[in-house]
Amino acid sequence: MTITTSSTRTDSRRSLAAVLLARRGAVYLPAASGGETARPVAGSLAGVALLEADLLERGHLLSAGLRHALSMMSAGALTAAGRALLTDLDEALGADRDHTPLFRRFPQTTPADTSARYVDRVLSVLLQAPRQPCVLCGTEGSVHALSPCAHLVCRVCFDGTDYSACPVCNRHLDTDEPFLRPRAPRRAADSRRALPDRLRVLAHGGDFAARTADAVRELGTLLARTGAPSPQDTDDLHQLLGTRDRTDLSWLPRSVPGRETKARVLAWLLADPAAYPVTLSAAAGLIDTATDVLRLLVVRSGGDAGLVDVPRFTQVPRPLRRALLSVLDRLEPALAVEDMRRHPAAWKHAAERLHPFEYAGRYPRAALAVAVLREVRLTDDALSRRLREAARHLPDADATGDRIRLPHWPGRVEAALAERDVATAVTLLVQRPGELLRRLDHLLRLSADGLSGDRLPGDGLSDDGLTGDSPSVVGLTGANQSDNATDAVLAALEKAVRRVPPAVLLSALGEIRTRATPGHDRVFFPKGGNAKAHITEDERAPLPADAVDRTVAVLTGEVLRRAAARPAVELAVVDADLNGVMAPFAERTASRALVTLPRGSELPLPEGRTLRLFLHWMESAASGRTDLDLSAAMYTADWQHAGTCDYTSLRYAETAAVHSGDLTSAPAPRGAAEFVDLDLEQLDAAGVRYVVAVVFAFNNVPFEDLAEAFAGLMVRDRPGTAGPVFDPRQVEQRFDLTGGARVAVPMVIDVAGRTMRWLDIDQGVTGTHHAVHRHADALATLGRGLTGLFTSGARVGLGSWPPGRPPPARAPWSYATTTFAEHLPAPRRRGHRGVRRPDRNPGDRRRSRPGPGPRPGAAGVPAARGRSAARTGGGVRTAPGGSGRGYGRAAGRLRPRHVAGRGERVSRRTA
Repeated sequence: MTITTSSTRTDSRRSLAAVLLARRGAVYLPAASGGETARPVAGSLAGVALLEADLLERGHLLSAGLRHALSMMSAGALTAAGRALLTDLDEALGADRDHTPLFRRFPQTTPADTSARYVDRVLSVLLQAPRQPCVLCGTEGSVHALSPCAHLVCRVCFDGTDYSACPVCNRHLDTDEPFLRPRAPRRAADSRRALPDRLRVLAHGGDFAARTADAVRELGTLLARTGAPSPQDTDDLHQLLGTRDRTDLSWLPRSVPGRETKARVLAWLLADPAAYPVTLSAAAGLIDTATDVLRLLVVRSGGDAGLVDVPRFTQVPRPLRRALLSVLDRLEPALAVEDMRRHPAAWKHAAERLHPFEYAGRYPRAALAVAVLREVRLTDDALSRRLREAARHLPDADATGDRIRLPHWPGRVEAALAERDVATAVTLLVQRPGELLRRLDHLLRLSADGLSGDRLPGDGLSDDGLTGDSPSVVGLTGANQSDNATDAVLAALEKAVRRVPPAVLLSALGEIRTRATPGHDRVFFPKGGNAKAHITEDERAPLPADAVDRTVAVLTGEVLRRAAARPAVELAVVDADLNGVMAPFAERTASRALVTLPRGSELPLPEGRTLRLFLHWMESAASGRTDLDLSAAMYTADWQHAGTCDYTSLRYAETAAVHSGDLTSAPAPRGAAEFVDLDLEQLDAAGVRYVVAVVFAFNNVPFEDLAEAFAGLMVRDRPGTAGPVFDPRQVEQRFDLTGGARVAVPMVIDVAGRTMRWLDIDQGVTGTHHAVHRHADALATLGRGLTGLFTSGARVGLGSWPPGRPPPARAPWSYATTTFAEHLPAPRRRGHRGVRRPDRNPGDRRRSRPGPGPRPGAAGVPAARGRSAARTGGGVRTAPGGSGRGYGRAAGRLRPRHVAGRGERVSRRTA
């Protein structure tokens, strides 16, 4: 399905070894004694073989280099290294937790009639009396009270070898409860069952010195990112920063483009006052906006770097206070005030910790900015005199009244747009390229309607798009005026587009290219602590097709220009399945997941196999007794609710969907688990087109209150009764349930298309007793709106590029493929023992497609030097001594990884 990255437990951060294992697919071992002449230790090869078998059951393989390094270790060292590796993988997969369902022989013993079972439970509660025959079967002496719920249960009517909890209330029982009897073991899993699509080859990263060097590289990668980090990246950032020394900042770059990342780095740098002689100057050099100061204060006070959660500010040491005021003092006051006005309440509280008026003589511009924000009334006191003196040196400041006033740039933009004055709006917005692209649709709509007045948007713009004058053209009306307005907007766009981050560029491209056709819903992803989507009807008029085409050409050209600026390669290998992977957006609310996918990404599901959804949770003192419910909502092609598989209906269409039973408590340390099996062929035959997977907190407990909670997806090629209920080898996705949400909607399964679309959305709810039947319409709206959004082209896919011009657009020859069999060993026949690849449909559309120009080499990806590969999985073979650059889908983005030659296969490696 995709390349993997491990996830973290919800209540702790993963170790450095686990971070590098997830991000680099590398295992680090002590340096072998004897150097290059060392030989395998006698007896270690058998231990390595056992470790390989254990890894295979978790969907991982050893590379030749790692196998050789492990064979050089003593038995004791090998045991310790193997246990540590398996522990990290088990935590990532969720295999280190108990996954016993309510019906232990699920799916075989899941009741066919949920209503009849419910009636039996109600009769037992209402009519059953102690020391009386069973009200259901009449058997005497079979009714006993269970602990701790005290329900009276007949041991004849309810099978204690199958139930794992009270049959009446579905609450977990004491472990020594006599009702719970040993069960017959499940049929052993077939050793030849298919390996997961996330199959990963683990590499030998080197010794511990190499681990330190790789940690620095990964840290540099995180610090170079422009967007807000995901929760998983944030955890890894803290772990990697913990390996650094605050007194040696040679690893620290001169700038950190990601604002939230920068705030966390600054908070880490300044956490130790003893290091202030080194860290204060370094931190001051990184800060270039007033919001950077606010984010720092919020993070060091325990809040969120995105300023969603602003806590009570902690005390600021005097040296740090002076350093931050000096930073504010060197900023342009108008810009500083503009930043402060975005978060006025937070800044007013922050000023109480910084005491800017106490240092007004030393840092007058900082004091001036705070005074403008707080609308300080001027008098004849010393502070007012200092503020007036500071304002006198600012050309745009007005200190003639009883308050100091500075121009408000956002207000001027909003006023220009409200007056439909495109000329003034463009003149202002071109100063802020990101804002220009965010308001591009609005500008094009106003341009299509023509301009107000005589002024054209080109007036007042110089060659650099910032200052100066250009000749004015007046007297144009109608179509000429509209065309000139659009020309001016696009001229400004061409200058601004080079200065925006990739996320802003791609978002604008996706939004604009769908605006020529009406009928799409508008979907908003508001900033917040939870990932929510707001869907509404798009009431905007379509944009002119010509304006859309010209705008898309500018934006696409910039994307390709940036790609072409990268070092040239001889051959670009692009996997066509990348078209199903969306460009990342809104990553700050992405779930910690085994396979980190951008929202909206669509991945193919193997033919003829069963999907098994799973859920595990464990209560905490804060949550109390908590009932989570794993549910599957079925819909037709036009999103009409067709049925449900949840605690109210344990089976849908007999065996098309089967639930493992509703557990209503999850006490530590075992927790609780639920499963839903989905047979796609039977669902298709039943008329189901979409299946929406949902996790409800029945009693409205937020996920963040639980000790832990995670869910995921297994893809099985054997009957559900064979092997363990939770099979780590067949786990394709596992993600944490965190935050203040009560309902999670992780994915939509397209039954007919045999695909899974990753949504990772929290559904807003009120009240309690949540279930599909209460939210079926809301889930349909969500599924229809998001599916429409991601299929409309409003979000850019990583493979959606003009034919013959796939990224990186810097190779004269390209090769698109999604068929991995050409680069893998031939599959073993079903009768053979050992590793095999899942069967692929020979008629599948996913075939190799060469790009323009002659196809060099033999079948498959030809071996040569200087190649670039963009793949969703599988392997690429390089020439002996050859090298190149490969791209794999991991951590929510494509990240480069050097491809080493000597004829070895580079398989499923992440950056």
